[in-house]
Amino acid sequence: MQKTYPPITSKCLRFLHGGDYNPDQWLDRPDVLNEDMRLARLAGCNAMSIGIFSWAQLEPSEGVYTFGWLDATMDRLAANGMVAVLSTPSAAQPAWMSAAYPEILRADAEGHRNPHRGRVNFCLTAPVYREKCRTINAMLAERYKDHPALAIWHISNEYGGACTCDLCVQAFRTWLAARYGSLDALNAAWWNAFWGHTLTDWSQIGRPDRSINAMLLDWQRFVTDQTVDFMRAEIAPLRRATPAIPVTHNFMPLYPGLNYWRFVDELDVMAWDCYPQYHDRPDDIAAAVQTSLNHDILRSMKNGRPFLMMESSPSATNWNPVAKLKRPGVHRLTSLQAVAHGADSVQYFQWRAGRGAHEKFHGAVVAHDGTEQPRVFQDVADVGRTLSRLDPVLGTSSHADVAVLFDWENRWAIDNAAGPRRDGRDYVETCCNHYAAFWRRGIPVDVIDMDRDIAAYRVVVAPMLYMVRPGVAERVEAFVRAGGTFVTTYWSGIVNESDLCFEGGRPGPLRSLLGIWSEEIDVLYDDETVTVRAVGAGGDGTFEARVFCDLVRAEGAEVLAEYGSEFYAGRPALTVNRVGTGRAYYIAFRDAGTFLDAFYGRLIDEVGLARVLNVELPNGVTAQMRTDGERDFIFVLNFTHDAHTIRGVPVGIHNLETGELIDGELTLPPFGSLILERKHRARA
Repeated sequence: MQKTYPPITSKCLRFLHGGDYNPDQWLDRPDVLNEDMRLARLAGCNAMSIGIFSWAQLEPSEGVYTFGWLDATMDRLAANGMVAVLSTPSAAQPAWMSAAYPEILRADAEGHRNPHRGRVNFCLTAPVYREKCRTINAMLAERYKDHPALAIWHISNEYGGACTCDLCVQAFRTWLAARYGSLDALNAAWWNAFWGHTLTDWSQIGRPDRSINAMLLDWQRFVTDQTVDFMRAEIAPLRRATPAIPVTHNFMPLYPGLNYWRFVDELDVMAWDCYPQYHDRPDDIAAAVQTSLNHDILRSMKNGRPFLMMESSPSATNWNPVAKLKRPGVHRLTSLQAVAHGADSVQYFQWRAGRGAHEKFHGAVVAHDGTEQPRVFQDVADVGRTLSRLDPVLGTSSHADVAVLFDWENRWAIDNAAGPRRDGRDYVETCCNHYAAFWRRGIPVDVIDMDRDIAAYRVVVAPMLYMVRPGVAERVEAFVRAGGTFVTTYWSGIVNESDLCFEGGRPGPLRSLLGIWSEEIDVLYDDETVTVRAVGAGGDGTFEARVFCDLVRAEGAEVLAEYGSEFYAGRPALTVNRVGTGRAYYIAFRDAGTFLDAFYGRLIDEVGLARVLNVELPNGVTAQMRTDGERDFIFVLNFTHDAHTIRGVPVGIHNLETGELIDGELTLPPFGSLILERKHRARA
């Protein structure tokens, strides 16, 4: 029986639908505040995120608190059948606080204090700021702990960035001392004999130095841990006063600066802000793939538990070079895309467009005209009606036989490396390209980090596994010996957790498992390609490699493809090594076109991976599924400008929204989306 989960909040037993609401920007307009409630009901909204940047309104001067406007807002929400996702206000400290306590202002890379500006411009370490946050959070918790509208705590907003003030540098030294125990161990891990960097006193450790790769990597780890510690301090007074109220934070899509896996244990529910940029490229498929991968990361972080899409734009954004409007159908499509991958909410930034400042032209449910007439409002209301029909889907999840590894520390180490190419290493793009082969076929995927248990999967894909932390190679080998299929690529097995190169030849601790030795890696210019041809059991076909070509020797592995040009023509380009009852593949080059799709298509058939719909899907169309163990809910999503007809749809499937039985085929309009239901199909 497939596991299902209770609603994220017991105060709303439906999909959450709503947006970032800023009544503190309209306190002189009670007519607007009342109209917001009428419009929210028309749009089918039931949840509003409030208080995110409101500290200056809550505490206009030190020790003077004005909660009346927030009391009234909470009361209005409750009176209109809505709940509050109530935020702690740490993302934007008041100007008076920055003036009175300049040590809370963040310092730049050279240690110079920033002026009071922007947002999330605070020092994570400053004791006075932590105490100010504790005080205001405790007051919020005590004041609203019994309020019927309080449903979820929203911790701060989009944590990010770092401070390099003296307090943070000292905290970094303390962190390093706990990690390494001695300077000798640190010097060895950082390879500090290079350029005479050997340290003889902890006080000699300063701000991060890009020439010391391991130092920079440790600094990124420290910033993550310091942010987690700050968040933990924010949460503590809320937990004490309201232990039954779930806690979340809104993360950013594939944000490079923090390792999001480190936050998982502190939060009850994961959430992220979703802003894919459609219509700014020849097709929208690449954006759809990366957005799906993002959703799958959030679902995977809590082992399948539904997450929140905390923000999305109902129309355009304001911060891109070209702010394209969503074409007809796209708002419903992208909202259902989130639901299909495990979101139990569709929420927006922002509810009502502000009249001034930086985000006045950002998309909003209610535009400056203030009415329900615009197309965007009607699109949101249509999504509200759709969500109201999806009660059976709430709390369901999906099961994946495939995992793709996306690891933040691995990403940092690749990005920090001085070679083999300055630009275009493209770890994120590479992970998306491997993920896409499954997405196109409608095969569910979990997206995990390298420390996750992989025993339950059938296929594990680890693109560019440059860093191999302790225990990873052993888990992968056990997985393969037990019958699993492992796929990795060029630029894998290069360094350990301190970014020190493995001795004994690449791919380091994976060498025996993969049955190959990587001697060198050739790096191509952007306009260069190298021919790759399948050989032996590799099937038929000629392909092209770009950017990276790994020069390997087979050491027991079977060669499935060879290079067909350059001085390494005839050398292995694709290998497989059979270990135990499983297989380990090594792709030695970066695909320039069609190879990955062909390779994974064949692998999927050989392993016998089940598709959500056992049909051929057109390019740009995917099918994703959630299930409660009795019923499967299938989301068929068309991310193209063209209509598509899908034939051969199995019997016993009907349209969840209309009840119509699907008679062998279904048609999707441009940017169309359908929700289907069938009796649960057990896994093979």
